[in-house]
Amino acid sequence: MKLSKEILEESEVANSFLIETFDGVMLSQPASCRLRYHQILLFELGEGHLTIDNITFEISGNCIFLMSKGQVYTFNSIRDPGGYKISFGDCFWEKAPRSASNCKAVLFNNTTANHKLQLSPAEFSELSFLFRALYTEYGAKSYINQQDALAAYLKIIMIKLANVKLTEEATFDSQDYLLYRKFMELLSSRYRSHHSVSQYATTLNITARRLSELCKRCSGLGAKELINGQIIAEAKRQLQFSAATIKQIAYELHFNSPEQFSHFFKKNTKQSPATFRMQVVGIGS
Repeated sequence: MKLSKEILEESEVANSFLIETFDGVMLSQPASCRLRYHQILLFELGEGHLTIDNITFEISGNCIFLMSKGQVYTFNSIRDPGGYKISFGDCFWEKAPRSASNCKAVLFNNTTANHKLQLSPAEFSELSFLFRALYTEYGAKSYINQQDALAAYLKIIMIKLANVKLTEEATFDSQDYLLYRKFMELLSSRYRSHHSVSQYATTLNITARRLSELCKRCSGLGAKELINGQIIAEAKRQLQFSAATIKQIAYELHFNSPEQFSHFFKKNTKQSPATFRMQVVGIGS
């Protein structure tokens, strides 16, 4: 089976880290691109649209976009862009001090909730300064500990971005929010095989009811909604951007049968996997 949409694979970068200005980035590309690395985009200027998986966002100045490795994105009709793109792999992030690990979890373990962050004037000014400093350091003459310096700059940017994200949310009990973040970390790595709230609750040593309640308080969605949302997002990505059959996708996501997967998908999206695939890529199953 051949997909009707061409998907480009992101090129490898040296040392799993790259920062570049939009002057050197092709933003109006004819095809979608699958990410090999996490990306942070700072738009200082520009108009247009960015589609991440199946969600389209308006691009404007003073905003940040976050995308995780494995996601597929497309730029549409970008005009007068100005800003920076950071690409980094998990192996590069390990160079950052461990104290910053929670910031990465806040931002990238549930990117569907964090794709676009609108910045206040003060936040924009501070982050623009940090991006420029990182870009200057990246372009400086190489020296022994340069990679550590770049990782330190990235750590500061991530801490500031996590703070932007947290200011958009209500103030939560610190213990509950810590558990919520641990749940999101587990979800990002186990959603293919763990479909029930009780599986995550057992790992966290709390009851399923408490997990559902704290998720509702911290995100506005129950634990089951978050789990299903992660599974559906991956299912849609596979249906749109891979040549795998519906049966193969069902088993990859640990459903007992294609019928069980189809029932789950239809219950959560109001359409069958085959219908969704036909609409987005114009092919059969």
